[in-house]
Amino acid sequence: MQFPESWLREFCNPPLSTQQLADTLTMAGLEVEELRPVAPPFSGVVVGEIVTAGQHPNAERLRVCEVDVGKAERLTIVCGAANARAGIKVPLATVGAQLPPAEDGKPFTIGVGKLRGVESYGMLCSARELQLSEDHSGLLELPQDAKLGLDVRVLLDLDDTLFTLKLTPNLAHCLSVFGVARELSALTGAPLQSPTFTPVATSLNDVLPVNIAAPDLCGRFSGRIVRNVNPMAKTPQWMVDRLARCGQRSVTPLVDISNYVMFEVGRPSHIFDFDKIHGGLEVRWGRAGERLKLLNGSTVELDDSVGVIADEQAVESLAGIMGGDATAVSDETRHVYVEAAFWWPRSIAGRSRRFNFSTDAGHRFERGVDPATTCEHIERITQLIVEICGTPNTQVGPTTDQQSAMPQAAPVVLRVDRVCKVLGMTLTQEQCATALRALGLEVQESSRKLIVTAPSYRFDLQIEEDLIEEIARVVGYDKLPDTPPIAPVTARILPEARRNPYAVRHAMAGLGYQETINFSFVEERWERELAGNASPIRLLNPIASQMSVMRSTLIGSLIQVLKFNQDRKAQRVRVFEVGRVFLRDPSVQNSDETVQGFDQPMRLSALATGLSDAPDWTGAKREVDFYDAKGDMQALFAPLSLRFEAADHPALHPGRCARVWLQDRPIGFVGELHPQWCQAYELNQTPILFEIDLEPLVSRQVPVFSGVSKFQAVERDIAVLVEESVSHDDLMRVIWAAPVQGLLRQANLFDIYRPANSSEKSMAIRLSLNSDGRALTDVEIDASVATVLAELSDKLGAKQRA
Repeated sequence: MQFPESWLREFCNPPLSTQQLADTLTMAGLEVEELRPVAPPFSGVVVGEIVTAGQHPNAERLRVCEVDVGKAERLTIVCGAANARAGIKVPLATVGAQLPPAEDGKPFTIGVGKLRGVESYGMLCSARELQLSEDHSGLLELPQDAKLGLDVRVLLDLDDTLFTLKLTPNLAHCLSVFGVARELSALTGAPLQSPTFTPVATSLNDVLPVNIAAPDLCGRFSGRIVRNVNPMAKTPQWMVDRLARCGQRSVTPLVDISNYVMFEVGRPSHIFDFDKIHGGLEVRWGRAGERLKLLNGSTVELDDSVGVIADEQAVESLAGIMGGDATAVSDETRHVYVEAAFWWPRSIAGRSRRFNFSTDAGHRFERGVDPATTCEHIERITQLIVEICGTPNTQVGPTTDQQSAMPQAAPVVLRVDRVCKVLGMTLTQEQCATALRALGLEVQESSRKLIVTAPSYRFDLQIEEDLIEEIARVVGYDKLPDTPPIAPVTARILPEARRNPYAVRHAMAGLGYQETINFSFVEERWERELAGNASPIRLLNPIASQMSVMRSTLIGSLIQVLKFNQDRKAQRVRVFEVGRVFLRDPSVQNSDETVQGFDQPMRLSALATGLSDAPDWTGAKREVDFYDAKGDMQALFAPLSLRFEAADHPALHPGRCARVWLQDRPIGFVGELHPQWCQAYELNQTPILFEIDLEPLVSRQVPVFSGVSKFQAVERDIAVLVEESVSHDDLMRVIWAAPVQGLLRQANLFDIYRPANSSEKSMAIRLSLNSDGRALTDVEIDASVATVLAELSDKLGAKQRA
């Protein structure tokens, strides 16, 4: 929420500086997110009136103006603005004036200049040149009653400060300037200037019949007819300025009035074109099949979960959110119907987000707006309509007020002892009562207890803890004592059998990868193409159309990072992400850490492309390949052994993809990105990727001591002929399964030979044999080698190569 400090001080003006005021609000829970001046610093700019504006003798697009600044001599100014004409008052930067710095950050000083032979003693300014707005279509025209020579900063109140508050949902009563002032008065004790709305005299008896058919939607509905208004009137500059400083642009006077009252007292309202309403109004829930074109131009489909205001022919407004286009006020409007209502927060909450937009009205109503002041606020709106859009024939009808289901505040019992215990500081009953009364709460005192009734504008005060929070806000969070905990604070230490995920991140960084962090919301296309997921988990309220589903793989995010880097000429990219994926799993039940029907495992995914190593003086260059990624995975899991077997994956190249196994359990995939997706995602290099479950990586066996053999190991080389389809993993699995009584210590493949015109290949393996208790004999060594060869022959059909 944004507003100017000057407006706030009209309601409550404590003797505090701007920064002190901001600190006071922040320490009371109304976080001041930003303080920003209305205008940047500049000086020497005054109000001037153009007396004459003649054509420049040597330039077609320039005019020579005589400008009166309230002094004896008029100033000659050369100006090129299209709206420079006699009789208007504009900002004049006099000689020596300091204007806001340009984009280079350097100050701009006005001096005497000569333009096409004519001397100019200053500069007439546009709003953009003073950095008041982006408008540079012409000179900034000032009010005609502005005093000549007056400093423009004083005239336009440019030394004001804009406050931007970041409010939590329970502070709905502060979503207006008066609401913040009410809090400020309670915090500082400064007097509060409550607005008084004098009833406007009625001059006709016309009323619009209204039926509240859904009391669970609308608790109170008030309205009034105002006839013969002038929608073409000009919104006063003071209102335009205040709206702009609240972040709201001026639209039309009737719309501006409604917006102004919302910012002033927190009451969203709506002004209908009365002549466009057919019959009476009905407040009800929507019906399936109904459609409504809104003021923002969009058309929405309605159902029975959305509240509406309808006339006898159609739906005319989305209750508490936005009005309809059919009954919107326009330049032809002559008679209006002013509406102010109380909508139950639960009936408004989430409705606007369902249609992918949000409004200031919906933001306030879903948090709660005071139901007791609808009639008073209609009087305020009527007063402004008569004042700004009134004509000699304007007539005001009586206010109709229907109350179908008003909220009733239930008293809350507050124990003083409980307050002291929760806040950790000693407070008396009088201090607690004083703090609550300052906030406008009704308090009845008894022995060490307070019976508190919340005012109608406080929907957040329901239980004892709510009142304790209010006391803490008024007393000041900075006043709470610093009490160290009695129990020792110790970090949660992971068991030795688990590795911290940050250790995995450090290990990946040590392998030359850089970490990326990406959204869990991704494009549906990624899920369909890269994960083969035809039914991804959809978001009910996506933050963007291209982020509509939850990811079931991290690959798409890494490809996006690669594309981003390649577009910026990065030739070597090595990135990884540790993140959560989201899978449908009916076996998952609700718990503190799980959601029924959805599995959310953590995964590690990495991508590498370009050179395998950074360029160096040796000049050796090699593109990263499958075996680089495989080696990185093996380094991560060492000393555990991984097994790789050929497999298929929707994102990876068929024939260049492998499933990764750890102890007979599949944990992921590794391979080269499919050429189809390289082309589809416009990649100029083919990346190597792997994705594995994080759980087996952080789970590890605790090392167990074993002695080193005192005897020398014996090595024997064997070469066997096997079918081309036999893999290294197949070979090693059979060798290690051979019954050699624990004598085999190492087995390494050191050569592969493929004879010409043969379907077989020769694989040479070096076996290392040893015993902890004795030196091996030739008989034992030969028997072990023979056993290995027999197993290879039996399981793989291997033949020893002569």
